[in-house]
Amino acid sequence: MVLLDEDAALMARYRDGDSDAFATLYARYKGPLYRYLLRHVRNAGAAADLFQEVWSRLIATRSRYEARAKFATYLFHIAHNCTIDSFRREVMRHSARSDAEQPMEPEVPEYQRPDGIAELAEQHSALLAALGVLPQEQREAFLLHEETGLTIEEIARVTDVGLETAKSRLRYAIRKLKKSLLAVQTPAERPLRSRGRLKDTLVNGSA
Repeated sequence: MVLLDEDAALMARYRDGDSDAFATLYARYKGPLYRYLLRHVRNAGAAADLFQEVWSRLIATRSRYEARAKFATYLFHIAHNCTIDSFRREVMRHSARSDAEQPMEPEVPEYQRPDGIAELAEQHSALLAALGVLPQEQREAFLLHEETGLTIEEIARVTDVGLETAKSRLRYAIRKLKKSLLAVQTPAERPLRSRGRLKDTLVNGSA
């Protein structure tokens, strides 16, 4: 079996019983994975639950692991599926509450409060607000690209769509985010002051 990257080799070692290999993978990916989940679901509690669910699924299915793609692609495909399952469960819960005519909780969810958004994310509130109004598919494509550095081909594999669909989602996401961020900037703040891949992605439109 040809292993595509060092992390795939680590996962194969973990599959075969090397717990230290898992510890290395966890240390490398816990930050990118949590940021991806947090910005995707926009709720700290939900992101923490999904974070645990993703690693639990990886552990539970490790005996069936085959290195058919980069480990990052494998991990974030699990994260994608967990997130979709979570959205479906949330829809079902809301539907059940509506059918039972139960009152909604009076407290506004944290991710809907401007102060909560600012506290939960590392980027400024304007970026979070812009991310929040993106369609779910476009937001996911952008976050997979920004947080993990996955290629278009890998994003397509993670989200189970065609290459052109993934490319289109990312292109529209970048275009909308750039437009939203420029709209809230004063002339003195232009060009956009951001760092690293985020600056390259939003200012230059690179994908």
